[in-house]
Amino acid sequence: MDYVTKRSRPRLANEIVDAVKSRIDGGDYPPGSRLPTEAQLGDEFAVSRATVRSAIKELAVTGLVVTRQGLGSYVRSIPRVKDGLEKLGSISDSIRASGKEPGMEYARRQVRAVSEDEAVKMSLPTGTQIVELRRKITADGEVVAYSFDLLPLSIFPDDFDPRVMEGSIFAYFEEKLGHHASLGIAEVHAVESRKIGWGPGSSNHSLFILLDQLQYAEDGLLLGYSRSYFVEGAYAFLLKRTN
Repeated sequence: MDYVTKRSRPRLANEIVDAVKSRIDGGDYPPGSRLPTEAQLGDEFAVSRATVRSAIKELAVTGLVVTRQGLGSYVRSIPRVKDGLEKLGSISDSIRASGKEPGMEYARRQVRAVSEDEAVKMSLPTGTQIVELRRKITADGEVVAYSFDLLPLSIFPDDFDPRVMEGSIFAYFEEKLGHHASLGIAEVHAVESRKIGWGPGSSNHSLFILLDQLQYAEDGLLLGYSRSYFVEGAYAFLLKRTN
């Protein structure tokens, strides 16, 4: 009898998976909505919470739902912005290309000395002066990314005031400094943290795709180092692969 019970759990979990998929496809569970709790699903299907968790994990693996610790499971939202991962360009331009209106809010604009770790990452002498920026990036008013940017002060004019920085950094490079960002060396990481964002609604953002990137001009000049945290579900990276 125990053998039958153990064998039946995957079948029962699959029934929950199929039911939830059907409800998502039918619009009963729209993108961004919260799924019923484990207890509610367990009662509905007359199964244990372990079986429900198995079903939710399967739905998460297939990309249909996302589980937020302490908050429950949600239907994955349709990404507001799509971009090619192999492409180096302005986040604002990617937002416009997706048919949305980009927005930018600067939370920090200051000049300071680079830290030891930052100096190593950017291949700069310890103590080099840099411009530190912190930005919240939106598409049609919805936050899609938080970006932490470090720019060598040496690429700016002697009388530069960081408080004039606004909008796209890449556009500023082009229009104000005459530098075209042509090369990016990046690492991509998945990040879970509630300490990345700020402002209203930031507590809802805990899962991110981190693009950890150094940007260079055509002549090899270092333009900046950015750690851009893209809100999971709001910004989708596409990667073209060929053989």
